[in-house]
Amino acid sequence: IIYKFLLPPPYLSAADPAVISPQDPTLLIGSSLVATCTVSPDFHLKAEDLYWTLNGRRLPAASYAALGPTTLSVALAHLNGSKQQSGDNLVCHSRDGGILAGSCLYVGLPPEKPVNITCWSKNMKDLTCKWAPGTEGETFLHTNYTLKYKLRWYGRDNTCQEYHTAGPYSCHIPKDLALFTPYEIWVEASNRLGVAVSDVVMLDILDVVTTDPPSDVHVSRVGDLEDQLSVRWSSPPALKDFLFQAKYQIQYRVEDSSEWKVVDDVGNQTSCRLAGLRPGTVYFVQVRCNPFGIYGSKKAGIWSDWSNPTAASTPRSERAAGGCDPKGGEQNTTLRRELKQFFGWVKKHAYGCSNLGIKLYDQWRVWLQKSHKTRNQV
Repeated sequence: IIYKFLLPPPYLSAADPAVISPQDPTLLIGSSLVATCTVSPDFHLKAEDLYWTLNGRRLPAASYAALGPTTLSVALAHLNGSKQQSGDNLVCHSRDGGILAGSCLYVGLPPEKPVNITCWSKNMKDLTCKWAPGTEGETFLHTNYTLKYKLRWYGRDNTCQEYHTAGPYSCHIPKDLALFTPYEIWVEASNRLGVAVSDVVMLDILDVVTTDPPSDVHVSRVGDLEDQLSVRWSSPPALKDFLFQAKYQIQYRVEDSSEWKVVDDVGNQTSCRLAGLRPGTVYFVQVRCNPFGIYGSKKAGIWSDWSNPTAASTPRSERAAGGCDPKGGEQNTTLRRELKQFFGWVKKHAYGCSNLGIKLYDQWRVWLQKSHKTRNQV
């Protein structure tokens, strides 16, 4: 696309040394442009006394053409996107470097349709939504995004006012939202080259409730058990007055690792025991919450952020205190001896298999460690 503006010289006021035409044009990437600079007769300058710069860089004289005694044009081909959203500066200069006139070139692309709209509510009265600006995103022009919403079957369009609350493409609606009624939500993107509108998302506030992370997370040892830690926490206070269920997840890692292990089957309890851990090791633990079934909602709910990491260490193994690993034969002998001790202890303390639960196993582990300590003291 080549834009030529070869109109009669523009009107010059007595205060203007020169005028550039076109003034502040908006162009698609890849376009070409011919611009003109016409000097006021009062300044006694000729076309050959002029030159052009773009963003402070002098343009080659081969791109100039004198269109009259006081008019110099410049041809710009295959324009790239503007280096700044406020536009590229095209300036006409006199021979001594003085600035006679300037124009901003806005070179870019029309906006793409915003995508991936997601929303959540922290207290069933507010709503925060975020979106992505499209597959490419970069338009090289200032692009304005507007989040709009309305009740699905009636009501007028409303415009969100609090932008950038959860990132560059987000908006927060703080109050005056209705429950038990679906909303239509969409985003409009606009710049100098056009407008694009997202698909409409329909949601009920009750289906997108989330919480703050669980608070008061405590991690502690389980007696002398060297491979277990107990985790306790408080349910999020913001939803205590509402009828809902909650499920929790725990993740933990050892101090010298970045890999988290997730425990999914916590349910709605506010405590859990981690087993199978390494003795004498520091662990970091986090908990998060998913409220669901609020006022009978059938949706799965939205997970909260993870709580801040809480650290605790498992007890050191008494049997590893000597610093030498037992040989394979010694491990087998120890295992057979401990199994024999365990079944003998179960026969004495348990009444049928129904009592053979984790608590019984924990009791035996404590008894076993105490017996080791007693033998070591003899």
